[in-house]
Amino acid sequence: MKKFWMLIVAAIGLCDPAYGADKIRISISSLDVAFLTGGVAEKRGFFKEEGLEVELIRMNANVSITALATGDIDYTMIFGSVVRGAMRGLPIKVVASFMDSSTHTLIARPEFKSLKDLKGKTLGVSSFGATADVAARMMFKQAGIDPEKEIKIIALGADRARFAALKEGIVDVAVISPPADAEGKKMGFNVLARAYELFSFPFVGLGTNVKKLKEKPDEIKKTIKALIKANRYIPANRDGAIQVLAEWGRTDRESAAASYDGTVKVFNADGSIPQDGLKLVIDQAKQALKMDRPVSFDEVADLGPLREAQKELGIKGR
Repeated sequence: MKKFWMLIVAAIGLCDPAYGADKIRISISSLDVAFLTGGVAEKRGFFKEEGLEVELIRMNANVSITALATGDIDYTMIFGSVVRGAMRGLPIKVVASFMDSSTHTLIARPEFKSLKDLKGKTLGVSSFGATADVAARMMFKQAGIDPEKEIKIIALGADRARFAALKEGIVDVAVISPPADAEGKKMGFNVLARAYELFSFPFVGLGTNVKKLKEKPDEIKKTIKALIKANRYIPANRDGAIQVLAEWGRTDRESAAASYDGTVKVFNADGSIPQDGLKLVIDQAKQALKMDRPVSFDEVADLGPLREAQKELGIKGR
């Protein structure tokens, strides 16, 4: 009788896709639209389809990079910090990109109608060297303004703090992410630039440890496949994606919809890392690290698992 029940339990387990699933830990920086790919992969079952049991863990970038390098987490979805870490000699690399540019916007007080009007004015960023700061400086450069010499930059913390400083006139312009841009427009502020309209700059992707690349390429491939499926779901299923964002991100539906509409164009459909964008990330990292030696793409990225994932999904990479 005991043997009979053991066979029944085994049969149930074999029928359950979660049985024997690979357990992995992925870090994200926040529960918002920037990391919606991970939320959708979890909530819509794409991780399970690939036989993965995933724990999404919220960590700041510095902690994520340390944990990734030591193997305390398996993956991170931040991108630029992985590239910088690899350039510093840490055993980590990026393996996919899911957002081809930053979601950040420059929003200014009503009296400013263009970026050129902001020469000599004050910009509010999150923290120096963060993606928001880098994106803001790049947007000003696109307008022919040198942010190092012609803009005063102050660090103010989270989006909410930057938005408050803008309303109170402490800064003239702030770099923020959806849905704060939609809220700002309703209050009469002007959105002067969106990063994704100006340049390719991989913002969210997948990074892992070099040891895992050597020992578990199949797991990496399955993780990438699940996230590509999520990225293809997002633009094709507006209501479903907004529902996930509202529930997973713990926000109201109106804010979730505004975030989605302000970001949906940035999600790519194949996980590819745009070479021009990666070059820009490397160049920015070299500047931040005061590094003058050449850095090859292979030093910071490994596209092998991505190519295998794309092949199995019938997708032609870029």
